Amino acid sequence: MSQPPSQQPPQGGFGAPQEPPHGAPQQPPPQNQPPQPPAGPPQTPPPGGPAYGYPQQQPPAQPGYGYPQQPGQAPGPYGQQPPGPYGQAPGPYGQAPGPYGQQAPGPYGQQAPGPYGQQPQPGHGYPPQQYPGAPGPGGPGSGGGGFLKGRTGIVVAAALAVVLAAGTGVWFIVSDSGDEPKKPVAGPSTDPKAPSESPTVDEGDGSGDGREADDDFNASRKPGEAKVAWLQKNDVDLPRNGSSVDGPWFTGDLVVKAMYRGVSGYSVADGKQKWTLPLPADICATPNTATADGKLVIGVKDGTTDRANCSVLQMIDLNTGKAGWKKTVKKNGTWDLMSDIGLAISGDTVTVGRTSNSNGYRVSDGKELFGNPSGNCKTFAFAGGEKLIAAANCRTDDVKNPQQQVQELDPATGKAKWTYQPKRGWEVGKVFSVSPLIVSFTHEEKKQWAIAALTDSGKLRSQITPAKGDTLTYDCGSRLSIFGAKLEGCGGVAADADTFYIATKDDTSGTSRTNKVIAFDLNTGKPKWEAPAPAERVLQPLGMEGGELLLYMRPTYDAPGAVMTLPPAGGTPKALLKHPESTSRIENGFFSSRVLYEGGRSYIFSKRVSASNDKEEMEQSTILVFTK
Repeated sequence: MSQPPSQQPPQGGFGAPQEPPHGAPQQPPPQNQPPQPPAGPPQTPPPGGPAYGYPQQQPPAQPGYGYPQQPGQAPGPYGQQPPGPYGQAPGPYGQAPGPYGQQAPGPYGQQAPGPYGQQPQPGHGYPPQQYPGAPGPGGPGSGGGGFLKGRTGIVVAAALAVVLAAGTGVWFIVSDSGDEPKKPVAGPSTDPKAPSESPTVDEGDGSGDGREADDDFNASRKPGEAKVAWLQKNDVDLPRNGSSVDGPWFTGDLVVKAMYRGVSGYSVADGKQKWTLPLPADICATPNTATADGKLVIGVKDGTTDRANCSVLQMIDLNTGKAGWKKTVKKNGTWDLMSDIGLAISGDTVTVGRTSNSNGYRVSDGKELFGNPSGNCKTFAFAGGEKLIAAANCRTDDVKNPQQQVQELDPATGKAKWTYQPKRGWEVGKVFSVSPLIVSFTHEEKKQWAIAALTDSGKLRSQITPAKGDTLTYDCGSRLSIFGAKLEGCGGVAADADTFYIATKDDTSGTSRTNKVIAFDLNTGKPKWEAPAPAERVLQPLGMEGGELLLYMRPTYDAPGAVMTLPPAGGTPKALLKHPESTSRIENGFFSSRVLYEGGRSYIFSKRVSASNDKEEMEQSTILVFTK
């Protein structure tokens, strides 16, 4: 949230003025303060247009909503422009930015903005969410080789959007729609089973595809460096555009990941594959968390063609890899678009959000617990975990001035425990933490955004207010959510009961990148302290461990990364787990990565696997694990 010169962030209400888009004429910031969130009970928006908000004629898409507006661009399903909730042109609803802060592009190949913090084009309404620690040449996410197999004749933007990182000569993946064409394969057919067949599990023999680190990785380990526990390379023949990687999920002594048309479990100790579950079609949605006893529900497409919907729910026992119940989510009306859904698990409930519809199912047996709520406001996206948090959209008479809500729901019934309603125009972006509850909001028309903390009863606790000149960054993944059906899953942020931790955008004014971590008081929204990264390094918050803040110090071209800690009172980051130099090039070579610290081990997971040819694809590192 960098501010124009001599312009302090607003102290009241949501949102700080953003910098104009890269290359756009300089516009003066708004002179009026954004509205304060309402005090008291939610307001009742006025009735919508004809037929409860469904227009008699489809309104034109608004700039920046992600739909084509120029002649010749591909239309929505059946030649019509897909509407947002209640016939409105869909707003951002928390669209996930791509890695390294690149704004997720709209479908059908719309142009993505430039890399490294360049501003989105008018109408996107999102902050410069540059991924903490975006590298220079050879940094994490650079990977080796090109990212497309058989580029000739492929309409790249139809399934995948990319942007060339300035000065690196390396392609970074921004997002993918999940509609990945299957590449031609010579020899015997390896086509998956028909979608109507049930998936089968391969329990494996423990030999798997994990690689024990008994080679030169640890032979050259220096005093104080962590041990390489195991390294896994890709073993799945993927479509020509590669595939997103979902997960991980931990249960017992297993770590589980999902990719393309399969889910696999690996031993956390040595990486040996314990089971793999083939699926009949592409994985298209996953929740951030599983149940406490290791049950997961994922979304699978109902076919293998480009017109397939993300409508099949498959429950999986992560402890055994066995497939449980399977259910098809039924459409609720013409505009219930099943191409893009979001899943979240809280307790024994999995929720399914999309456009203006939602459902809740019991994870243990698949029974439907609740559907769309009655009334003027409809839930469309969820965040799970300790609590079930929902975003709802309310019917209004003005598509440019939406009304949304944040709610805490009872997972067993779907009933709202409380409702927080911001002023008109503010839309729910992402949930950074459910307990304490920290939510981002965006204002499309004003090109503003805000981060707010709410109390356990749904009252405004504070608005995060950075100091002048500080630009905050976070990472919300690479899987594109067209209608913003997923609220959870953002990295680069952490919170405890009284403090919110987030990093700043990289400072590139020196010879190397660096940044700092800022702790915000959740009761006041003001900074408590800031901790600069070590010289020429970049820090990223990971979470909390034993009351301390966990940080990932990203690697550089010639230095490994490390897991660091900071006490709640701030200070100088200390190394908890120093990654070894022997794997620094591997650690630094992931296309894009997610880093976790679990059970005394640090994990680096690839968030996407892709390469220029089959050989390079099978050489892509997918998981790298360190231990003391």
